Amino acid sequence: MVVVFVLVALAVLAVLALGHWYVWRRLVRDTTRGPGPARRAGTAVFVAGPLLMVSALAAERSGAPFWLQRALAWPGFLWMALALYLLLAVAAGEVLRPVLNRTLARRAARRTALTGTASTTAPAPLARTAAAAPATPATAPPTGGLARPGRKPGADPASAAEAPETPAPDAHPAPVDTAPAAVGAHADPAPDARVTAASPAQPAPTRRLFVSRVVGGTAAAAAAATVGQGTYGVLRGPRVKRVTVALGKLPRAAHGFRIAVVSDIHLGPILGRDFTQRVVDTVNATQPDLIAVVGDLVDGSVKDLGPAAAPLARLRARHGAYFVTGNHEYFSGAEQWVAEVRTLGLHPLENARSELPYFDLAGVNDLQGESEGQGPDFDRALAGRDPARACVLLAHQPVQIHESVRHGVDLQLSGHTHGGQLWPGNLVAAAANPTVAGLDRYGDTQLYVTRGAGAWGPPTRVGAPSDVTVIELAATRA
Repeated sequence: MVVVFVLVALAVLAVLALGHWYVWRRLVRDTTRGPGPARRAGTAVFVAGPLLMVSALAAERSGAPFWLQRALAWPGFLWMALALYLLLAVAAGEVLRPVLNRTLARRAARRTALTGTASTTAPAPLARTAAAAPATPATAPPTGGLARPGRKPGADPASAAEAPETPAPDAHPAPVDTAPAAVGAHADPAPDARVTAASPAQPAPTRRLFVSRVVGGTAAAAAAATVGQGTYGVLRGPRVKRVTVALGKLPRAAHGFRIAVVSDIHLGPILGRDFTQRVVDTVNATQPDLIAVVGDLVDGSVKDLGPAAAPLARLRARHGAYFVTGNHEYFSGAEQWVAEVRTLGLHPLENARSELPYFDLAGVNDLQGESEGQGPDFDRALAGRDPARACVLLAHQPVQIHESVRHGVDLQLSGHTHGGQLWPGNLVAAAANPTVAGLDRYGDTQLYVTRGAGAWGPPTRVGAPSDVTVIELAATRA
């Protein structure tokens, strides 16, 4: 088992290194002329980024001092999201690259056809050229003439009156080559050479360099904008989503009963007390009859995150607030957190059931609890209940739906998937869960999966906005 774990870890590190090398090559090496400050700075970013990312993960899982977790979390986890979208954007740029190359090649060919001069550089308006200076036309000397100092080669004494005006005395005359020209020379050798030597210019970028800069710059801008928008969406707090669920066993008196479903808040080194307060305000504004917190409340110990969770004491609902564990509670000290939420006024359902006026509300522990001998126990949670009454079950992971079907549960409320959180993570989540987000039916049991209120790792969501879902129960029987 240890060998398998090591091999998987090495494979992940290899993929991580290969992905960063590919993005570095496209965004840093291919967009710079050679070794220099720009390339060194870009390389430093692509070395520091993954190191911070791995350090942030290790610090959180190892229970490092909380100040260190907070110092590493922002740059490390944001780099995780940025690296993903840089990779996707650069890969998409491979489609644009040949198109842009062909377009510029055709334009250069047309320019060559018109001027008779071939060009392999970037378009003239975008290329850096030497400082423009009017060229001095060369006048060919008569055959056999010798160039004399102080006189233009080839100048005829008879046409001296038509020669250009003599420069002012204080002007700086151009250097004159005192070496005699070869007999029979017909032109002044390289008249512009002296200008170039006197004022060296940066050569124009080649077409390949120009294309790499355009594609790389576009990819970097797109990735940064995506991560920025996704981070803003998380930090502003979840939005309310409303869903109606019809239950055949629900009495008419309970028609319109509202359950606010909150999952995956993930309080930790990034999302803290202010975020908790935003979630609480959002939930209370819906005026629910009951609040269900279905796991992954925290990523850290009660010692570090107790103050961040304190605003949960302000949750208000007519029939109270209930809580079940998620897998991250077992990474953070589940027993301590169960005790803590109880002091905040929430009712933990540890494989337990509560008989409400109109239906039974049950809850089971998360599957991760099996590692501590505290796994889900449906028999214990549902034993002895009246099957004629509707049953709503709180279970963190959607995969627990199959046990719910077997035990005759009417509605299971879950989270865990985050809706994929970072597209295309929804494809990965779909491979591991029966439902990624939304309402589904399995036999006689319905399953609703919320995308969650917070975020794990990067405080960023793309294609999976955070939500607090208000489930409105509807009675179908007379």
